[in-house]
Amino acid sequence: MHDRHNRRFGLGTATALVMGNIIGGGIFLLPASVAPFGTVSLVAFGVLTLGAISLALVFGRLAQRHPDTGGPYVYAREAFGDFAGFLSAWSYWTMTWVSNAALAVAAVGYVHVLIPGHASRGMDLVVALGALWLPALANFAGTRYVGAVQLVSTVLKFVPLLFIAIVGMFFFDPHKLGAFHEGGGSTLGGLSAAAAILLYSYVGVESAAMSAGEVRDPERNVGRATVLGTIGAAVVYLLGTLSVFGTVAHDKLVASKAPFSDAVDAMFGGQWGGTVIAAAAVISIVGALNGWTLMSAQSPYAAAKDGLFPAAFLTKRRGVPTFGVLAAAVLASALTVINYFIGSGGVFEILVLITTFSATVPYLLAAGAQIYFLLTGRRDKVRPARFARDLTLALVAFGFTFWLVAGAGYAAIYQGVLFLFAGILVYAVMAARRSAGRGRRQDAAEETGEQAPGEAPQPAPVAG
Repeated sequence: MHDRHNRRFGLGTATALVMGNIIGGGIFLLPASVAPFGTVSLVAFGVLTLGAISLALVFGRLAQRHPDTGGPYVYAREAFGDFAGFLSAWSYWTMTWVSNAALAVAAVGYVHVLIPGHASRGMDLVVALGALWLPALANFAGTRYVGAVQLVSTVLKFVPLLFIAIVGMFFFDPHKLGAFHEGGGSTLGGLSAAAAILLYSYVGVESAAMSAGEVRDPERNVGRATVLGTIGAAVVYLLGTLSVFGTVAHDKLVASKAPFSDAVDAMFGGQWGGTVIAAAAVISIVGALNGWTLMSAQSPYAAAKDGLFPAAFLTKRRGVPTFGVLAAAVLASALTVINYFIGSGGVFEILVLITTFSATVPYLLAAGAQIYFLLTGRRDKVRPARFARDLTLALVAFGFTFWLVAGAGYAAIYQGVLFLFAGILVYAVMAARRSAGRGRRQDAAEETGEQAPGEAPQPAPVAG
C-alpha cells in the first residue's frame, strides 16, 4: 500500500516537473537548427507534438494501472518480465546522468554571456560542476525542495519564452520566413530531416510517471500532469520557433548562434537581448538538471526494490533516493571532467550520442506494455470505445518512438546498442546473486522444515 503522507507533488508541481524536464537548454538553439530546412520544420514540429501527446496519454493510462515510482521500468517488468524491466531501467539511468553532464557543459556557454571576460578551462569546469551539484543538493533536501525549485525555475523560464513568442507575433514579418522547403531534395525529405533534429525536444514526457510514488493521487494527477506539461512545452516550442522565424531574417537565422537573442534585438533594438536570453537559458538548464537529477535516481530505485539493481540504490530520504542522486552526480561529474581535460573531440560526444538512443528503449517498452495489457486484459471489463481509443493511442505512441529511433542516426544507434548490451553483464551478476539468495533461503527452510520465503505452500497429501 502506498503511503499517501509521503506524496509531496501536487498537480502543479508534477506538471512543472514534466514541463521543466522537457524544456532544457536546447530550445534556445532550436530555431537556428531547423532554419536550413525552411518553414516545413514547423509542420514537422506539429506532427511530433501529436506523437508526444499520444505518448503522454499512454503514460497517464499506465500510471492509472501502476501508480508506482519507476514509471517505464515498472510497466516493462510487469508486462515482459525481469530482463525487459532491467533493460528499461538501465537505459533510462544511463541516459539521465550522461545527459546531465551535457546540460551542465551547455550552461557554461550561457554563463559566459552573463559574465563576460577571459575564462579559463578550470573556471569553466567549476561552473559546470556547480551546475551539477547545486540541483543534487536540492534533491538531498527532499522532494519538497525539488518541487519548489522546479516550480520557480519553470515559471522563470516559461514566462520570458512565452513573452517572446506572443510579442513576436506583433513584429511578425512573413517576408523573413524564407521558403517553405529550403535546399535540395523532396519536401518529405526536408520534413524528415527537420524532424530528426526536433525529435528529442520531447524527451521528458515520462517525468511524472517516473515519480508517481511521490505524486498525490497518482491515478488522476500523473496523467493530467503529463498531458498538461507536454502541451505547455509544445506551446512554447511552436510559438517560440514561429516568432523567431518571423522576426529574424532567414539568412541571418541560419547562421545564428543565439536565435532568441537575435529575435529580442530585432523587436526592441539594442544588444541587451543576449543577456536576457542567457539568464533565461541558465535558469532553464538548472531547472532541467533539478528534475533530471531526481529522474536519475527513480529508475534504479524501483529496479533495486526487485533485486535488479544493487541494494544501495534503495537508500531513500525525504522521498528522494539519495544514493541514486549521489551516484548520478558523481558519474556526470566524471564525464564533465573528461570533457574538459581529455578534450571535446572524442569520448564525451560519443557518450552524448548514447543518450539519444537510450531514451527510446524505455519508451518503446512502455508503449509495448500498454499494447500487451490491452490485448491480454478482460475485454468484457473494457468498454469497446475506450479499448479502441487506448489501443490506437498506444500504437501511435509506439510509432512515434520508433520514429525517434530512426531519427537518432546510425552512430547513435550503434553506440547506444553497445552501451545497452554492456548492461547484460550487470544483469547477469544481479540475477546470479538473486538466485543464490533464493537457494540459501531454500536450504535453510529445508533444514528447519519450514516453508521458504516466497515459496508456494505444498498441498496436503490426499488419503488413498
